[in-house]
Amino acid sequence: MNKTLLISLAGGVTAVISLALVLLGNPPNMGFCTACFLRDAAGAVGFHSASPMQYLRPEIIGIIFGALFLAIGKKEFSPKGGSAPMTRFVLGMALMIGALIFLGCPLRMALRIAGGDLNAVVGLFGFALGVLGGVFFLNQGYTLKRTYDVPKTDGWLLPVISLILLVILVLAPAWLLFSSQGPGSMRAPVLAALAAGLAMGAVGFLSRLCFVAGIRDSVLFKNFSMLSAVICLIVVGIIGNLMAGGFNLGFKGQPIAHTDGLWNFLGLMLVGLCGVLLGGCPFRQLVLAGSGNSDSAITVLGMITGGALAHNFKMASSAAGVTPSGKVGFAIAFIIVILIAVYNTFGQKKVSHI
Repeated sequence: MNKTLLISLAGGVTAVISLALVLLGNPPNMGFCTACFLRDAAGAVGFHSASPMQYLRPEIIGIIFGALFLAIGKKEFSPKGGSAPMTRFVLGMALMIGALIFLGCPLRMALRIAGGDLNAVVGLFGFALGVLGGVFFLNQGYTLKRTYDVPKTDGWLLPVISLILLVILVLAPAWLLFSSQGPGSMRAPVLAALAAGLAMGAVGFLSRLCFVAGIRDSVLFKNFSMLSAVICLIVVGIIGNLMAGGFNLGFKGQPIAHTDGLWNFLGLMLVGLCGVLLGGCPFRQLVLAGSGNSDSAITVLGMITGGALAHNFKMASSAAGVTPSGKVGFAIAFIIVILIAVYNTFGQKKVSHI
């Protein structure tokens, strides 16, 4: 199959799966959101105490195993890592802070646009600017150095942990925390959510679907294949929402969203910048982690930690808008990310010449 057609199809399939999950009980305009779902999982195991955001989402576990099964089936399961793991952990935390200021990852941004949420369009411009900022550093030589072959146990640890959590969810749910109200209480049946996650993991592995790459590759390589997937996702999503009566064009009254344009813009700008520096969006990081990349697994752990910190320190936004702590958290995270980008672009060159 033509590569561009395959990637575009992946975007359409993602939209259909996401819409189906909303109809089955997931929050509106949030059939899938890697950032929100990782945040909910952090709450389910007690990492944060925000009761409306606590549920171990089977979709996350499904994505990991969908990617793992495809990697093994295609004989591409070859665990690698060792590329600045602590830096990736910190960048994952910063990315999550930006995502929770906006209230969604780039995947949810596209789904929100498909639902008529114009706040997400504002966020899209911020996301694009962040990606372009990352491209600037790439053009100047930014690198976190190469990866290396690592023991196979490194590639298996995240899937094994995920399997243990799935067993607990099914057989011992009392060990976990569950939201009784709010987004965490809105959930599709476990088996449906797990099946959707498996499908998304497989789609992500086969297509290399990445929302950061859609803009990055268009600018760097004049390759618009990945951008076509994002466009297809939005178009199919709009059609599906219109058919289901879930399309609501405007800024106000959007589900799990706020109308502060500046912070919608800045939140996703930070996500876009971090995504380029990490080499992929949150969804892409989860797929890579499932297929054996321990650097991406470290990034996922960073995102989980960032989600917990965002709620424990009241940095996450709500429908009422951005919190004062969120603004401070953004400033700190943005400064740290810029310092990381500058050092890994210009600082290492200086060191190499000493």
